[in-house]
Amino acid sequence: MLPSSGDLAVIIPAWNESERIGATVKAAAGLPGADIVIVVDDGSTDGTASEAQNAGASVMRHARNRGKAAAMLTGAQAVARLEAGRGGRASGPRSLLFLDADLGASAAAAGPLAVPVLAGAADMTIAVFTDRVRRGGHGFVVGLSGAGIERATGWCPAQPLNGQRCLTRAAFEAALPLAGGFGVETGLTIDLLRAGLRVTEVEVPLSHRDTGRDWRSQLHRARQFADVARALAARRALPLRPGRAAAAQDAAGG
Repeated sequence: MLPSSGDLAVIIPAWNESERIGATVKAAAGLPGADIVIVVDDGSTDGTASEAQNAGASVMRHARNRGKAAAMLTGAQAVARLEAGRGGRASGPRSLLFLDADLGASAAAAGPLAVPVLAGAADMTIAVFTDRVRRGGHGFVVGLSGAGIERATGWCPAQPLNGQRCLTRAAFEAALPLAGGFGVETGLTIDLLRAGLRVTEVEVPLSHRDTGRDWRSQLHRARQFADVARALAARRALPLRPGRAAAAQDAAGG
């Protein structure tokens, strides 16, 4: 059964994604059940905000770059305000679908992420890209996150850093305060599983820009690693050894 209009709000954190954000917004707006698309421009210095607005999104702006976790929280708060302004919903708050800004037209394939959540079969879903070229981080960062989640919960997701996630509003609020920066996905998974909530993976044919190997990309990975390590340390889940995610990443050529 397809979700009803108004069941789903899409939140897209974005930083300097003017080339792709328009296509991402247009694709996300066509997802079944989605009647709110919010882009959080996290201190971009290009035309991300105007491109997103022109594509039909509601845009929230940070004056400076505050990191992914802050952008996700701003988006969720914006959805709550919009719902309150519309008088709320008899069936409760919308579920939240988080998508990366650089998915482009492939965002149209994100619908299956929402199905288990809207059906009440899961509290959060995590995307597993069927196109494994882009895995949401380089091998050593993915390995750290996967091993930490495994140590904390006994479960090791295939793509622990994947930012494409759908969750109920109650699940999002249960995870507050969010882990900072790029540690947000790792923290979300651990916190929800420790709270006894249901987390499952869903394969989707999404794709976005691969991380390069220049110095900016290496700096990005270093920031990812530091944020993930902080999230794990705060949860007493720093791994003692590489987990299955690291081995899988290496085998895939990451």
